[in-house]
Amino acid sequence: MKYAVIIEKGTNSYGAYVPDLPGCVAVGETENETIELIKDAIEFHLESFKLNKKRLPKAKSKSMEFEFN
Repeated sequence: MKYAVIIEKGTNSYGAYVPDLPGCVAVGETENETIELIKDAIEFHLESFKLNKKRLPKAKSKSMEFEFN
């Protein structure tokens, strides 16, 4: 299953979250670090669902980028 991940650049760090997995977040000093941390957070989050015998949330969100001049 694929989940949309939102990455935002802050003043001094980057943050990431997964809209379809409430509470699944990560913060890092660099974009690459944040990407690695959110991957780990997603795996941990999904493993928690499996251990508690809960159904994995379906991916409902998607992202798109538009460029304007």
